[in-house]
Amino acid sequence: QQSELNSFLWTIKRDPPSYFFGTIHVPYTRVWDFIPENSKKAFQQSHIVYFELDLTDPYTISALTSCQLLPQGENLQDVLPHDIYRRLKRHLEYVKLMMPSWMTPDQRGKGLYADYLFNAIAGNWERKRPVWVMLMVNSLTEVDIKSRGVPVLDLYLAQEAERLKKQTGAVEKVEEQCHPLNGLNFSQV
Repeated sequence: QQSELNSFLWTIKRDPPSYFFGTIHVPYTRVWDFIPENSKKAFQQSHIVYFELDLTDPYTISALTSCQLLPQGENLQDVLPHDIYRRLKRHLEYVKLMMPSWMTPDQRGKGLYADYLFNAIAGNWERKRPVWVMLMVNSLTEVDIKSRGVPVLDLYLAQEAERLKKQTGAVEKVEEQCHPLNGLNFSQV
């Protein structure tokens, strides 16, 4: 029963009330039907919506991409043990080979091509820091590929907020997310 589900919605008692809603970085279609009506209603009634990051801002996307890169002149091959690098390279070759069979007819109908999608996800992988390569590899599964083109919940809500002409903002800067991940040492990654 949807009304009995945990909503991940907290109310901050003030006039007018404020709400805090916990999201997850997955395609919104995976979770939308499980988000209770009270959360959807709070979103609809709100005038101002703040997100973790502003995923509709080109600067945010550019800064996220830049923060993932190794220092100038370094490559992944220089920082990974040779056997792990070789296994990673073979795995990415396998993914690239399999990707056309993982894509849906709907994705193809929208003009998505496997090579384009692979490059959008894994392009420049040899310049990325190990932690970001690990996150990238975790997203290169058949299930994740089939849902590419569907915005993650945060982005979907941000797009909806813009469509509904709500005022939006972000509570974090890219650097606040990047620096802790980039600060992990190799054994932690």
